[in-house]
Amino acid sequence: MINVLIWNEYIHEKEQSEVAAIYPEGIHKAIGNYLAGDESISVRYATLDMPRNGITKEILEDTDVLIWWGHQAHDRVSDETVKLVTERINGGMGFIPLHSSHHSKIFKALCGTSCNLKWRHGDRERIWCVSPSHPIAAGIPEHFELPREEMYGEPFDIPNPDEVVFMGWFSGGEVLRSGVTFKRGAGRIFYFQPGHEEYPVYHDENVLRIIANAVKWAAPVHRESRNIPCTNPEPLEKGL
Repeated sequence: MINVLIWNEYIHEKEQSEVAAIYPEGIHKAIGNYLAGDESISVRYATLDMPRNGITKEILEDTDVLIWWGHQAHDRVSDETVKLVTERINGGMGFIPLHSSHHSKIFKALCGTSCNLKWRHGDRERIWCVSPSHPIAAGIPEHFELPREEMYGEPFDIPNPDEVVFMGWFSGGEVLRSGVTFKRGAGRIFYFQPGHEEYPVYHDENVLRIIANAVKWAAPVHRESRNIPCTNPEPLEKGL
C-alpha cells in the first residue's frame, strides 16, 4: 500500500464561486478520488488552514508520497513545515508539486533557484510525451490537449532536471518543460505543470493518470527515513 498525502491551500475553492463549481470538494479531493480508485493507494488530505498547516513529523513518517498544490499563499506555509517536508524528502519520501507549486517554499528550497517563468492566462496547451518509455508516461498518448490552461513558458529557472518526461506547447507559441524529475537525497520528485484552478484540468483522464503513475514512480522502497548521518567512525583497518 502506498500512503499518499495530498496537500492543498484550499483557498480558491472557498473564495471563488467559479472555482468551487469546478471543484466542489476542492482540488485535493478531485485528485484523491481518482487515486483512491487504485487499491494499492491510500489517500489522506491536509490543507493550509489546519494546525501546523496539516503537516507533522508523525504524519510525514507515515507518508510515502506527498502531492502539493499551492498558489496564492506560499508565504503562509511555515518554515517549520518546509523543514519537516524537505528533510523527509531527502530521507526518501516522494514529492509531486503541481502547477503553481513551482513557487512553493519547498520546491524552491529543493531547487536552490528562483523557479521563475513566464505566465499568461487562458491558452490552449498541447502536452507532448517526450520520454514514452518512462514509467510516469505509461498509458499516455504521444500528445494530448487541454482546451484552456494557464500558460507557463521558458525560460524556467530550475536546475537541469534528471529527466524531461513531458513538454508543453501553448497556442501563444511558448513552450515549457512541463513534466520533469529530480532526485534529492533518497527522495524522488516529479514537477507537473498543468492544473490552474479556473479550468477543469484535474478532471482530465490523462492528467490524473500521469499523477497516479508519478505516485507509483516516486514511492520509496523503504518507508523509514534514509537520511545519511554525519559520523566520526574508527578506522576499519588498524595500525595505519
